[in-house]
Amino acid sequence: MLSFNYVILTIIGCAVVTWLSRVLPFILLKKFNLPKTVNEFLSFVPIVIMSALWFSHLFISNTGHLPDINYEYLIASAPTVLSAAITKNLLVIVLVGMVSLALLRLI
Repeated sequence: MLSFNYVILTIIGCAVVTWLSRVLPFILLKKFNLPKTVNEFLSFVPIVIMSALWFSHLFISNTGHLPDINYEYLIASAPTVLSAAITKNLLVIVLVGMVSLALLRLI
């Protein structure tokens, strides 16, 4: 059985590594100016993350078969995509998606 000190040190070590990996890029990039192409490339990261999350829930995988469409998420996506086209505000998009899915599950 692992000792209590070993577990505590592991948790603290994981916390430090996680914190450094999130804070260190901000500290380093504060001193440098990135090229315009890199800034443009990095501006697509939030869109790609949201799209990956959306697509991963939009389809239901079945081993040996083509994926099925999750119609609940597909219907909830309609007002969410509409709010994205109108507002282009990530907070509004997430809230509309959550509310529309909650309303669908309530019905």
